Amino acid sequence: MLQPFPGDSPPPNCLHGCFSSSPFHGAAASKHPPDSIPTVTSATLRRHFAQTTVSTIFPDTEFVDPNSLPSHQKSFSDFIQAYPNYSDTYKIDRIRSDHYFHLGLSHYTCLDYIGIGLYSYSQLLNYDPSTYQISSSLSESPFFSVSPKIGNLKEKLLHDGGQETEFEYSIKRRIMGFLKISEEDYSMVFTANRTSAFRLVAESYPFNSKRKLLTVYDYESEAVNEINRVSEKRGAKVVAAEFSWPRLKLCSSKLRKMVTAGKNGSKKKKKGIFVFPLHSRVTGSRYPYLWMSVAQENGWHVMIDACGLGPKDMDSFGLSIYNPDFMVCSFYKVFGENPSGFGCLFVKKSTIPILESSTGSGMVNLVPTDNPLSLHALEEISRTQTELDETYSFSSSVEYKGLDHVDSLGLVATGNRSRCLINWLVSALYKLKHSTTSRLVKIYGPKVNFNRGPAVAFNLFNQNGEKIEPFIVQKLADSSNISIGKGFLKNILFEEDNEGVKDRVFEKKKNRDIDEPGISVLTAALGFLANFEDVYKLWIFVARFLDSEFVDKESGRCGVHVFEHKNREVV
Repeated sequence: MLQPFPGDSPPPNCLHGCFSSSPFHGAAASKHPPDSIPTVTSATLRRHFAQTTVSTIFPDTEFVDPNSLPSHQKSFSDFIQAYPNYSDTYKIDRIRSDHYFHLGLSHYTCLDYIGIGLYSYSQLLNYDPSTYQISSSLSESPFFSVSPKIGNLKEKLLHDGGQETEFEYSIKRRIMGFLKISEEDYSMVFTANRTSAFRLVAESYPFNSKRKLLTVYDYESEAVNEINRVSEKRGAKVVAAEFSWPRLKLCSSKLRKMVTAGKNGSKKKKKGIFVFPLHSRVTGSRYPYLWMSVAQENGWHVMIDACGLGPKDMDSFGLSIYNPDFMVCSFYKVFGENPSGFGCLFVKKSTIPILESSTGSGMVNLVPTDNPLSLHALEEISRTQTELDETYSFSSSVEYKGLDHVDSLGLVATGNRSRCLINWLVSALYKLKHSTTSRLVKIYGPKVNFNRGPAVAFNLFNQNGEKIEPFIVQKLADSSNISIGKGFLKNILFEEDNEGVKDRVFEKKKNRDIDEPGISVLTAALGFLANFEDVYKLWIFVARFLDSEFVDKESGRCGVHVFEHKNREVV
């Protein structure tokens, strides 16, 4: 009999590769000589991490005055005391200063999107950090542009690579290598974005009245709405996992029933598609990878949404173990400068034959621009270098410094860094109060947690417990050079003892002519280049809402229309 998965379980392949085996707190580690340090289990490490965070980050302290917050220097000193391993990630700070120096020059903090960039900012300028020389100016359309195309997904997958340019093959090969995806097992197409990839799958999958679409998302998603719409139109029964209030933990027992329902002991008849995001890009909740195995054992095709993964999370994913039928990810151009990009749809080659032929939009071509990476420039090189090696080609000349930097850092460094920063932010936000009984910040989803993802969903409330509308906070943050996102939490289950609070926290949002209940929230997401200054700056900004006059004064200055919902309160 299947047992429910604990909501806080770590990914099964990430017990030893995602973090250092030594305790985070320096004092704890120094109690034992090096040759007598006891074995540290993953459960012990997670528990120790949470205890250290609570006991070290402003212990027994609450801030009711925005002017009473400790300085950046004092806060960073406490931060390092809590997380001494953070110092091991200094290489990321060097990469940021050498190759993404615009983040410091602009004093702009980017916390509104998550994902991975292909290139570095220094490539935009042809900047050489060793000589401090810039050899060209910014291009309006750096590196490549996207050209939409109409096509048949199944035909494109079956003839993988037949019509690709060398430039497209270069990017495809680099991305598949970065994600540890084998070209022998998977075919790939470029899509306009994540939503387009989801729609292409829905249009090609053989849905009928007996097949289902089961999704696991605690937030509103344009891509999920689209796959729901198209699949339902083609005859699928659409169902969704639920998340229990107030912690928004995955309702394991309910999901297990949906995954195993109608089991007839035969694997030949597939139930449909199980769409699994690995973790929430809004709340930071992580979900046990074992759900993929359970779904496969019960006759589902599995589709992985990897768009919210950390930079090196695929190193611990165990692709060869789970072998999903579909996988979607996305890449942007340059972090903090150009978040435009494209989506990638991977389909397992053994799954392609079951797809139906369907001609539509969503796939794209990638076209190089007149940058140093252009085809014209490389053709000139080819003509002038007649001792040129036969293996020299366009693909070998393109540099993807964004991916190169992530690869040079590895899983442990990037994972430890984001873990320290996001948990410090969560802990620090909880220290802000209007009074001993009235919190300024409410966080939705996991609190301080070793395994939480690099994103946090939250709302701010005034002294009377009334919610400050997220779009107002977002606009005021923007005027302070901080970019934060917005989201809409949904699929929330209230147990009987919590039914009374549902009407006080739920809002309505129209989706496909249906008013769906949920909660609008603010989101902050940390990329691999995020540093302590970024999260400290957000904390200082949020603390300004402790001043009862801050919203009115700043809204007037920024031209933001303020209104309040009196029935929204903290619970």
